[in-house]
Amino acid sequence: MAGQARTPEKNPCEANERWAHQQRLQESSKHFEDASHNWDDPANAKRYAENSRGEYDDRVQTTIAGLALNKNMRVLDIGAGPGTLAIPIAPRVKDVTAIEPGAGMAAVLREQCRAKGIANVSCIKKLWEDIDPARDLDGKYDLVIASLSLTMQDIRAALLKMDAVANGEVCLYWFVDMPFWEKMYVELWEPLHGCTYYPGPKTDCLFEVLYNAGIYADVKMMPLSKEYRFGSRDEMTAFFRGRFRVTTAAQEKILDAYLARLVQEKNGEVVVSGRSTYAKVSWKATGRSG
Repeated sequence: MAGQARTPEKNPCEANERWAHQQRLQESSKHFEDASHNWDDPANAKRYAENSRGEYDDRVQTTIAGLALNKNMRVLDIGAGPGTLAIPIAPRVKDVTAIEPGAGMAAVLREQCRAKGIANVSCIKKLWEDIDPARDLDGKYDLVIASLSLTMQDIRAALLKMDAVANGEVCLYWFVDMPFWEKMYVELWEPLHGCTYYPGPKTDCLFEVLYNAGIYADVKMMPLSKEYRFGSRDEMTAFFRGRFRVTTAAQEKILDAYLARLVQEKNGEVVVSGRSTYAKVSWKATGRSG
């Protein structure tokens, strides 16, 4: 039954509003700009790309193995980053259109395509919310992907636009529970800053938005691992002090005690890691325009 349209529920926007509320709460939690997540910065984008070739290898391989790719397929990759999926998918399909708003990410994606001799990937440097399919896209796509990039507040509009530009499968990958990095924020934010960190919306809400929009989706749960790797403990400490806005001796003590429970040494590296669960949420395009 996946991908079939049905009669919407009475209050189709309720889950959408709950999603937007959780997104706004999460965005308001940090109270400062996390420089390590500024994807306009080429240095951050290169760091992310290097991690994609290491810690994300299993996830990328699992994702690609679960897609029915072929040489005649046109793929749309929303929130493509530095080409984590777009680049390994490109040799298996006709072409890939990558949507990526971060200037640094888009630059690294193009650079990697040039270095690997990949000519069938095009990049549009925009938010998905700002994409006008008639103006920005070239027809419909056999496969639409959004992998861990569902940060839109109006998720219903974003999903219906994905459905509208697809003539095959839409595959979303999103968090079922708190990913490791988010769990760290939730556990540390109040001890460090005296206020609550609110986690973002999860797959249960995403599924409800789709259901209420008239789309039945298949859901497959998968394990998700996250590793932070450093050359030394000093490097690790500096990274997390910046990440969690640690500026006082009292905050340093709290953070050091927290990290002491997690840190390991593997193959000469200092590693902090954790596991969670994410889901593949997929459906066949309904043929509706939203």
